[in-house]
Amino acid sequence: MVVNQFTTHAELFDLSGKRALVTGGTRGIGMMIARGLLQAGVRVVISSRSAEACAQAQEQLSAFGDVLAIPADLSRHDGCRRLSEVVTAGEEPLDILVNNAGALWDEPLETFPDAAWDTVVDLNLKSPFWLIQALLPTLRKAGTADDPARIINIGSIAAIHIPHRPNYSYSSSKAALHQLTRHLARELGPQHVTVNAVAPGPFPSTMMAATLDEFGEAIAAAAPLRRIGRDDDMAGVTVFLASRAGAYLTGAVIPVDGGIATTA
Repeated sequence: MVVNQFTTHAELFDLSGKRALVTGGTRGIGMMIARGLLQAGVRVVISSRSAEACAQAQEQLSAFGDVLAIPADLSRHDGCRRLSEVVTAGEEPLDILVNNAGALWDEPLETFPDAAWDTVVDLNLKSPFWLIQALLPTLRKAGTADDPARIINIGSIAAIHIPHRPNYSYSSSKAALHQLTRHLARELGPQHVTVNAVAPGPFPSTMMAATLDEFGEAIAAAAPLRRIGRDDDMAGVTVFLASRAGAYLTGAVIPVDGGIATTA
């Protein structure tokens, strides 16, 4: 008979000594996640295409813990490889990979261009796959049966319900990312790596700024919880998935949207 080993509340969510990579971690949802992990005791590497954004974010986030920012163009396969090489230099293990970097393109159906597919799919779908490929050896090394390594893909509620805006490649790429999450969860579970996705609703970010400026009050009013997302909402679900509390969860897509998509 297996005897349950109960942990304390603090131990359930303690991430002290862990190391994470958060792509797109210099702003918006990525910065919310990076800050939450830092506050939970994680040493965090963040990335962004802009060296200036990296420097600014590293300075800002350093108030919460040990953070390193690395410029990287993750829309290119070689950019993903180079970031992976820097992250794994010195053979320091990586416990948590958060694939958050993404792109959005709104344009009417009649004029929706090829570039809107290539740009969005490369960053939203191919980049997470390339990074998982490159970082899988170090994630395997970090994971154990009791404490798996964690991959957290940032999807979207646009992949759960039909968005009102003409962002065809965005919603499609995020739906594909959700399916990739489930596919990899089954394959990597026996290797002590969990793979889950978070599907955010409306959060204050550069990507959502124009929409929230124009429709923020209406979006909040239509949500069952009557508000848009806050920093702690995104930090909380990420810490849960990365901690002992989320160790038995894999292949899940968790909407963090105040009920917008799940009750539509």
